[in-house]
Amino acid sequence: MGLSLSVKNTILSHLNSIIHYPDPECRGLRAAISSFYSLETSFILPGNGAAELLYLLMEVLRPKRVLIPAPSFSEYARAAVSVHADVVYWPLQMEAGFQPDLGALAAEACHFDCLFLANPNNPTGNLLPRREVMQLLESLQHTDTYVVIDESFIDFRSDGGEYSVADLVRSYPRLIVLHSLTKIFALPGLRLGFAVAAPELVTAAETHTDVWHVNVLAQAAGVAALQDTEYLTRTQAFVQAEGKYLYGELQKLPHLRVWPPSVNFILVQSLRQDLPAHVLRQNLQNEGILLRDCGNYPGLTPYFFRLAVRTQCENERLIHNLRACLTAKSTEKPL
Repeated sequence: MGLSLSVKNTILSHLNSIIHYPDPECRGLRAAISSFYSLETSFILPGNGAAELLYLLMEVLRPKRVLIPAPSFSEYARAAVSVHADVVYWPLQMEAGFQPDLGALAAEACHFDCLFLANPNNPTGNLLPRREVMQLLESLQHTDTYVVIDESFIDFRSDGGEYSVADLVRSYPRLIVLHSLTKIFALPGLRLGFAVAAPELVTAAETHTDVWHVNVLAQAAGVAALQDTEYLTRTQAFVQAEGKYLYGELQKLPHLRVWPPSVNFILVQSLRQDLPAHVLRQNLQNEGILLRDCGNYPGLTPYFFRLAVRTQCENERLIHNLRACLTAKSTEKPL
């Protein structure tokens, strides 16, 4: 859907502001986040994208051992390794639809300094029910394990509030929730996100970064974005409708296994041994279409790839070219 018009106009109207340093306390942005998500400002840590906050929090927590379900977002492991932590992957079972058993995970996580979870998970799209996450947090309440839950894609769902656990930081001081504003509001080039954590953790993190790490335009854009509820509602409806259409069309194609989407991406597996994801990627790239080869995700094979939900015209073009690849004879040797 592109950039929100109100956000675009706000960025343009604030261009002259870049001659000044940004507000180091991000007061306007913090207030907007506080109002939108019903969180006290003392629990909110704005950042230059959720990824920056990952590394910043690892610098503060300095975990020795980190547990990460696999497959999941690769930056969790990179951030942990950046502070010399040992990373252990907890494999998600394809036979269970990659849905984790949070009870079993909690029993394992109590032996670690930090557990990463994504809700929904990237790239599988799995959602974690709030009730089960609360049970996991309760199981770990009296341990030294920090739980970092990444909710960067949750706003693509109109019912995202039913899954979010950001409010639980008030009750669980070792819970940290990451949130991205660049995905739902189409601002990845601007970089903007925030973490929700206990006030003492927020204060500690602020001492580990420069005071101007969220720029003037990003702060202004964030305030405008959170006020544009009509854009948010249209995006949620669009993603739901087009995601359902794309999923249905993908299911009709031969030699594919498709996982149902929960937000704006879909995980797919090629079932042709002579057609791994990198071959599909190259063939589609020649047609001006990019897919995400997921062969480098721990827990996935070279036959997995991820697709984004786009406009119906673009989705139809994807299906047409993907069908051609899947039905054509390939000379690629199996991996």
